[in-house]
Amino acid sequence: MTIGRPRRSGGRRERAQKKNPQEVPRGFKGGMGCSECKAGYYRKSWHHDFRSLKSFESDLPLKFLICPADLMIRRGQYEGRIKIQGIPTAFRSQLADLIKSFCQRATDRDPMDRLIGIKKDGAVWLVTTTENQLANKLARKIKQVFNKVKTRTRFAGAPSDVVEITAEFIDR
Repeated sequence: MTIGRPRRSGGRRERAQKKNPQEVPRGFKGGMGCSECKAGYYRKSWHHDFRSLKSFESDLPLKFLICPADLMIRRGQYEGRIKIQGIPTAFRSQLADLIKSFCQRATDRDPMDRLIGIKKDGAVWLVTTTENQLANKLARKIKQVFNKVKTRTRFAGAPSDVVEITAEFIDR
């Protein structure tokens, strides 16, 4: 018989799951679906149509919740922000099309990569995304397409994954 501290209920895992009911519960056997965008979580990843996957078993239980991307959009959060300055009027429609089509292709690959919005204020635009990698790739694409762009990237502190990028059109 060992003598030690008595075990308490309500360990770290249980408290973490009580904090965020939207989090995927450990040990859940089945699929989960987003009630807003209809994306599905199955075998540790999000899919657009998880019922059509070859490995999906149709008799598994389903649980509906809100996916992390929709939850971020609902709360007004973002992981990527691009501030585009000094946009020439000749490039504005082409830039808007580039941003929307690039983000749509990213969403087609992964349902969690989404464009949250584009706030236009004259020659300064603010583009927000749900993923910081998407913002990085979009800024590189803008720099590649429009040769007269200079970018600066700043990552937020340790607990956060937010990246803030400033893209500035320069006159040559």
